[in-house]
Amino acid sequence: MPLTCSQLSVAYGRRMVLDGFDLALEKGEIRALIGPNGSGKSTALQALAGLIRPAAGSVAIDGRPVDAMPRRELARHLAYLPQQPTAPDEMTVAQLVRQGRFAHVGLFRGYGPDDEQAIRWALECTGLSGLADRSLTELSGGERQRAWISAALAQEAQILLLDEPTTFLDIGYQVEVLDLVYRLSRDRGVAIVMAIHDLNQAMSVCDRISLLERGSLVFDGDPHALAGTSLIEQVFRVHGTFVPIAADAPPHFDVELARRSSFALQRPRTASGR
Repeated sequence: MPLTCSQLSVAYGRRMVLDGFDLALEKGEIRALIGPNGSGKSTALQALAGLIRPAAGSVAIDGRPVDAMPRRELARHLAYLPQQPTAPDEMTVAQLVRQGRFAHVGLFRGYGPDDEQAIRWALECTGLSGLADRSLTELSGGERQRAWISAALAQEAQILLLDEPTTFLDIGYQVEVLDLVYRLSRDRGVAIVMAIHDLNQAMSVCDRISLLERGSLVFDGDPHALAGTSLIEQVFRVHGTFVPIAADAPPHFDVELARRSSFALQRPRTASGR
C-alpha cells in the first residue's frame, strides 16, 4: 500500500491530540478525514507528511518509514497542502507552481521538457493558465487556493494530502476541486487523504471515511457503512437523517433545522463513467 500508519499518536506537551490513529491507503483511493474542530484532522495530516514527530507509532510509504527518508525524496512521493499556506506576495502563479518541481529539479539540474510539461498540466488542471503571470496579491481567495493546489499537482507525487482544499472557494469552484481530486485518483492512480468539513462532499467523492473525535478514530470504512450508524449525530451533536438520493450514490445527510435548504453533490464521473 502507498501509505500506512499504525497506532500513530501525537502529543503537545501533556495533551494527546492524536491517539492510536491507523490508516492503510491504497493506490487511487480517496480517504476523507472528518470530525469536529479540534478532533485531530490537521495533526493527522501533518504526522502523515512527516512534519510532526509522533509520540508513538509509525508512518511508512511502500513499507519504508517516512522518518528515514530525506525530505527531497519524500517530496517525490508525497505532496502536502496545509490549510493556510504562505508565499511572498510578489510571487506569480507560475513561479509558485514551478516550486512544486523543486524535488525533481534539485540544485544542480535545470528545468527540462518534462518539468515544463508538468507545470503546464498543473495550471491547466486548475484553470489558471490565463493567470500564470499574475502575482498572488492580485488573486481572489479562491484563485489563490487553486494556485496552491496547482503547485501540489506539479509535484507529481502519488500521494496527496489536502487540508481543507475547498476552504475559501465558492460552490462552483468547490465542485471543480472535488472533481479534480476524483479524476486524479481514477485517471492517474493518485492516493489522496483529504481533511474536509463538509460531510456531504466527503460522502460524494471519497471511497473511505475516517471519523475522528477528540483525537481518536471512531469510524473507518465505506460511506454507506457510516450512514448506517448514528455516529455523525453523536460526534457532531446534531440531529439529522441520511437520505438516499440515487441508487448508485452515497446518501445525503440532512441536518434538522427549523428553516433549511438542502443541496446534494453528485459523485463526479470520469469519461469512462467510473
